[in-house]
Amino acid sequence: MRARMRGCLIGAILTGALFVLVVVVVVVFRADWRPQDVKNPEKSPEPTSEPSIEVLDEKRLDERRLELTLRSPALDATTKVRLLLPKRWDERARWPALWLLHGGLDDHTSWTAKTDVDDLTRDDGLMVVMPDGGRCGSYSDWWNGGAGGPPKWQTYHLKELLPLLESRYRAGPARAIAGYSMGGQGAMLYAAKGGFKAAASFSGAVHILSDGVPQAVMAGTTIGCLGTDWKRIWGDPGRQRANWRAHNPYDQAEKLRGLRLYVAAGAGDLVEDLANRAARAFTGRLRELDIPVTTHFYRGGHNHAFWQRELRRAYPMLKGALQ
Repeated sequence: MRARMRGCLIGAILTGALFVLVVVVVVVFRADWRPQDVKNPEKSPEPTSEPSIEVLDEKRLDERRLELTLRSPALDATTKVRLLLPKRWDERARWPALWLLHGGLDDHTSWTAKTDVDDLTRDDGLMVVMPDGGRCGSYSDWWNGGAGGPPKWQTYHLKELLPLLESRYRAGPARAIAGYSMGGQGAMLYAAKGGFKAAASFSGAVHILSDGVPQAVMAGTTIGCLGTDWKRIWGDPGRQRANWRAHNPYDQAEKLRGLRLYVAAGAGDLVEDLANRAARAFTGRLRELDIPVTTHFYRGGHNHAFWQRELRRAYPMLKGALQ
């Protein structure tokens, strides 16, 4: 009983500390954010061609799971991707691919470790692609004070990893994408770049300029990537507002026309309430543009129990888009 009470007390202290940090961040952030600086926004450098990616290791973990260790020039680092292979994978030249993106503070193992995606997709003749996206990578090529350079997560995923999977690992051109939290933003951003037939966001940051979300980016980066200046990702949301909009699914919504879309978010804790507000604004924008979207708003927190449920709800649509 004492151990249980001690655990509850520690959890309460950590939750309270996070809440206080977010509140402080909001106050400081609002004082420092000067929209008048938007007049001369700085833009991210245009991406340049990258040297080819290198496969350092292939490890077959079980019947379906294949884990690749890669050296990425875009990241200037070693990274990993986990694949769930379809049955008789080596008997067919091309397989449709479902990309699943993880959230902040997680990694490429999160989907298989914390959901039943293996069982869900086992008999459906598709490849599941689960790349690492960094603890606070935001599925973006980082601004880095205007200098660009690594980490370039978008370049790595779309211009290095994707071609590699299609040239060496039997992934085909039919693709769908989904993600939770930070990965929900990434899913919609990547879908807006083209090459995907469907996209789903579960509790995603799909409007990064809605009230409270920039502050959450600041807090999440401060906590999750200690020592990292959060402005390295997209710059300041006032001074570099054009760059924030370029990475904002809300502002890129028109580019999602013609795709099958699913957006879900809960309500019930601090982080999920922010995701809910962003999701409602984003889906409202889609409807203003007369772009169809399936939505699900519910009572629930920011955790994998709900993201697994939402993947199951969205899965028929995602799978159907690949057929």
